[in-house]
Amino acid sequence: MRCALIIPAWVPQELFPRQTAGSQINYWQPLGMLYIAAALLKAGHEVRFFNGAFLTQEEIMLRVGEFDPRFAGIYSTTFGWNKAVQTAEALKRLNPEIFTCAGGPYPIAMQEQCLHDCAHFDAVGTGEGELTVPDMIERLESGGSLDGVPGVAFRRGAGIVKNPPRPLIEDLDSLPFPARELLGEADRYLPPPGTYRRKPVTVMLTARGCNRKCLFCFQIDRRRRAGVRGIRFRSIENVLAEIEHCLALGYREIKFLDDTLAADYDRALRLAKEIKARGLDFTWFASVCVNQVDEPLLQAFKEAGCWAILLGAESGAQKNLNALRKGSTIDHTREAVRAAKAAGLRVSMSFLFGIPGETYEDGLKTIEFAIALDPDLANFHAVAPFPGTDLYENHAKYGTISPDLRDYTYQGAAFVPYTMTREQIHDLRQLAFRRFYSRPGFLLRQLLRLRNLNDLRAALAGVKSLFWLWARNGLFGRKAGAAALAGRLQSQVLSGERGIHSRVE
Repeated sequence: MRCALIIPAWVPQELFPRQTAGSQINYWQPLGMLYIAAALLKAGHEVRFFNGAFLTQEEIMLRVGEFDPRFAGIYSTTFGWNKAVQTAEALKRLNPEIFTCAGGPYPIAMQEQCLHDCAHFDAVGTGEGELTVPDMIERLESGGSLDGVPGVAFRRGAGIVKNPPRPLIEDLDSLPFPARELLGEADRYLPPPGTYRRKPVTVMLTARGCNRKCLFCFQIDRRRRAGVRGIRFRSIENVLAEIEHCLALGYREIKFLDDTLAADYDRALRLAKEIKARGLDFTWFASVCVNQVDEPLLQAFKEAGCWAILLGAESGAQKNLNALRKGSTIDHTREAVRAAKAAGLRVSMSFLFGIPGETYEDGLKTIEFAIALDPDLANFHAVAPFPGTDLYENHAKYGTISPDLRDYTYQGAAFVPYTMTREQIHDLRQLAFRRFYSRPGFLLRQLLRLRNLNDLRAALAGVKSLFWLWARNGLFGRKAGAAALAGRLQSQVLSGERGIHSRVE
């Protein structure tokens, strides 16, 4: 069957101010869709991928029309749900016989509610799609019903049927590598200037799930029942095989998107040592939890080609870490930063404002903490109550949430605790960026790191951002501005790094 996998069209100006949008967007490779594409190709189907980051809605519809698929899988985050709805509607106008299926973080969280909200979707994938989507298409090809296909909610006449969930995939080694060949030009998928060392850049997961219980974290396995403590690991041999596969495709840098690469200390150490022993020539970046690393592990990372590490500090007040259920302490954070610097790694850190129970004074402590730690990059987010998280489902205990899905980003302050106001969250973010990135010592350090044209472009863009940061009070209170400066400072002020986490959202 001909299958179209679609990320709906979007433009930077929907998230960022028009004058800065073009230089701060991350174009990450969509691993989830590429895994599903690989599974479909393995099953013998014809697959095309249409990425709305690089195509307009009209271009997507034109190309889909030329391809003439029978199945269309449409990806959606919370923020992007309205775009997904528009895309499904356009597909049904193009050809009412196209079977449309929603997938991604928002449909996984909301499930059959998506079918109630949008009549143009025929089904929703409610979990990992590598097994579910091929099973769906096999049923569709045979003219059968979707009854009993695990992990699917679907429309039957005027009603909606929700099948039982599909167990999560335990043997991740059984999956084919993501179908990166469908991406087209690899150089289009780049972080912003200054946030990578070499290109082309690809992304990779060595595990799925997380063994932690953070209040704001979205996990498919809500009760942490799958695998060992809720995390499923690929074998080291399988990960190394994919690294070698990526290098053969021409990639020269890898961003490991695991929530924490050090969830299993011994496994992480072995991976680093094997990369070094095999002489694999690539630079890489990873995220780790502050209480899972030490200097020997980070030194092994460095020797294996790692150049930057993301540490989730979140707050400078211990009560806030406790409220988030981080399972870490302020001292853990200090020691992780010290160890990373001692190992010679660039240090990227994320901080949050708007934590349940947080006060404005707590937020000021976080700013002071970030300055005292002096990482190479610090990003200051607003807590995001994504559907499917404990924070979203229990928000009434902690504060209020926005009814507008467009606010559900790490910049939008969609959640406001009872102890703060939305304006205070915006003010803290602006103050944090001002104070952290305007320090003379920090600016001098970035100047001395300039090595090439890419570094220079990053620095000039950062100077422009700092200008707007100081020139416009209340910048984060503006819908566009809130997203803009976070992305700008995180990606352009430095000739440094950018970490993920953000998760899929």
